[in-house]
Amino acid sequence: MFDLSGKTALVTGSTQGIGFAIAELLAKQGAKVFVSGAASDEKCRAAADRIEGAVAVRADLLKAEEIDALYRATGNVDILVLNASVQYKRAWNEYTEEEYDIQMNCNVKSSYRLIRTYAPGMQAKGWGRIVTVGSVNQYNQHPELSLYGVSKAAQAKMAKNFAPLLAPFGVTVNNVAPGAINTPRNSEALSDPAFLQAVESKIPCGYVGLPEDIAPAVLMLCSEEGRYITGADLVIDGGMSLK
Repeated sequence: MFDLSGKTALVTGSTQGIGFAIAELLAKQGAKVFVSGAASDEKCRAAADRIEGAVAVRADLLKAEEIDALYRATGNVDILVLNASVQYKRAWNEYTEEEYDIQMNCNVKSSYRLIRTYAPGMQAKGWGRIVTVGSVNQYNQHPELSLYGVSKAAQAKMAKNFAPLLAPFGVTVNNVAPGAINTPRNSEALSDPAFLQAVESKIPCGYVGLPEDIAPAVLMLCSEEGRYITGADLVIDGGMSLK
């Protein structure tokens, strides 16, 4: 099951955290994976070197010309996982214009650009998988992540809107919404025992998740076995959203 032999996959924001875990698992199941990040060529190569057969492709998704260059580097792919995001923690009325634009452009606009760029190749082939990586913040009301939540809600709605349009071509579009996950973005805050205890007290499963808890669900959605799932919004949060 979940054999991806012969498939190609692009995972954005995959030099670390959830994106890396997804890229690594897709590769283990046979896919040729493109590892992508914005920070530097060196960081992309270092991550790709840890995954057998992976190829590093750096791209700043805030720039349309770099998305075009990314497509030229990868060509058409079978699987597109949109994991890259920007997150600023601010009170709702403290965001600068630049922070607003960067967060919305990375989390929403670049998702649209990437889907618009890669979907035609999938349509022509009659097979494709697109997965957006959202957040439970698209549902809840975190006092310091209001605009991040807005951007992730918009990204999830984009996936739901595009799903019926691409389904007749054999292309599925789904969103996964991770909860509290111990990633480099969250590691400093979660290193505080009191904060960690407060977070875990809100999770019915009793613990903060790992990137490896998200990757298997994405693998399923990207596989042939996931062919009848489209327009779904899969919450992976240990039950946090149930409280």
